[in-house]
Amino acid sequence: MTTISQRTALSPRHLTRVGERLSFVYLERCLVHRDANAITAQDADGTTHIPSATIGTLLLGPGTRVTHQAMSVLADSGAAVCWVGEQGVRYYASGRALTRSAALAEAQALQWANTRSRLAVARAMYQLRFPDEDPSGLTRKELLGREGRRVKDCYRTQSSRTGVPWHGRHYTPGDFSSGDAVNQAITAAAQCMYGIAHAVVTSLGCSPALGFVHSGHELSFVLDIADLYKTELGIPLAFDIAAEDEEDIGPRLRRALRDRIHETSLLDRCVTDIKRLVLPRTDNWHTADGDDDTVTVQSDDGLHLSAGRNHSPEPGSAGGGMTW
Repeated sequence: MTTISQRTALSPRHLTRVGERLSFVYLERCLVHRDANAITAQDADGTTHIPSATIGTLLLGPGTRVTHQAMSVLADSGAAVCWVGEQGVRYYASGRALTRSAALAEAQALQWANTRSRLAVARAMYQLRFPDEDPSGLTRKELLGREGRRVKDCYRTQSSRTGVPWHGRHYTPGDFSSGDAVNQAITAAAQCMYGIAHAVVTSLGCSPALGFVHSGHELSFVLDIADLYKTELGIPLAFDIAAEDEEDIGPRLRRALRDRIHETSLLDRCVTDIKRLVLPRTDNWHTADGDDDTVTVQSDDGLHLSAGRNHSPEPGSAGGGMTW
């Protein structure tokens, strides 16, 4: 019988696309292990098998223990892993990217490295959030001011819609229970979205650190992407949950958010939005798969040559090379 250690690593073509995966799976008070290419969750009620390649993000709540073999198959499947505490949600680790191609990472770096294109992407992100406005020509300070006003308006609108009193955004890092019910719901929604956005960003091979609005943090681009859906999805749902009941805010919000993400096909949309933002407009971004498992070497004038060859010219020739 083939042992786990002898199984070959999955290639990108063997894995479920990130847009077709479950947004996240939450586990608590169980032992997470591995059975073939599935993970198992064992508790007092028995053992549940979960195909690892169908998970976008695995949230490990209080009382969970995870084995080395389970982490190995999750990494091989490109699934992100988050440890979730009772006092908030923290992101600690991610799996291997679902792509072997560096196309999106290189495009992101090129857009980020130029101050003009970086501002252009920030404007495009603003327009994705608020399509009724034209941000062209706005400075960064103007973008931030308008974004702040729109978010405040969203809080007031959702408070009026649901009847939940709103006294401002209050959150003390490390103390989830310090805020009122709606602030707890907003915090839980935001942190779950950060985990999901991180899973998509890393699965596509992008850099979580190279942000276009946020800067200076290892998750700057993750925060950028998660914020795209804040006023549309996270904040309204948080007010809905707080309006229903003030008990068990975190668990109820996570379940509702998972359902809403599935209903709106958010993962697939997130993939499309990232490609649209970072790839050059001349690229066919909406059909770019990122499945290439090809290594090239760079030459002059943007020319890419095949790797695995010696490119030293043969004697008496103008070019060429020999295969290793």
